[in-house]
Amino acid sequence: MNQTFERSTTMNLIHEELARAHMAARLEQARSEQRGHQLATARRLSRKAERAAAQARLALARVI
Repeated sequence: MNQTFERSTTMNLIHEELARAHMAARLEQARSEQRGHQLATARRLSRKAERAAAQARLALARVI
């Protein structure tokens, strides 16, 4: 009886550890995807700002 209880407890601990590892991996994957989205957004906004600056320089050159 005692050996069965120990085996059952050990199996439960193994399953809990596997679940924790799985959740940690999924959280890391979500964070990685979020960083990718943030990087893409930053690049898009940077290109938009560069275009706006170029247009402002062009408009200023036309005025002068």
